[in-house]
Amino acid sequence: LRLLPQQRYLRTERAEVSALERKRNVLCCLITRILKVEKQLHVDNLVFRVIDACQKGRLGPGVQFLSFCCHSVDVLSCILHLLNQGYLRRQEGRPHVLEY
Repeated sequence: LRLLPQQRYLRTERAEVSALERKRNVLCCLITRILKVEKQLHVDNLVFRVIDACQKGRLGPGVQFLSFCCHSVDVLSCILHLLNQGYLRRQEGRPHVLEY
């Protein structure tokens, strides 16, 4: 019986998955934090504010993190995730406006 070493690509995939999970968690936190302050916001404005915060690596005083590149698709995916989880809701009659 011969034991084979663990494949390198498996470790790489795990690292990539972990990085994506961390990115999603940061995006979800940014979305909820922005909406907690604003109470309601148009989805487009929310996406732009989250992307801006990601590029700057900060969200107001006292909230700093490592900046990273994110795209509108990433942010919209997290918004849909938070909507499905019940953390966010759409306004009646104005589905493009989100509330926390």
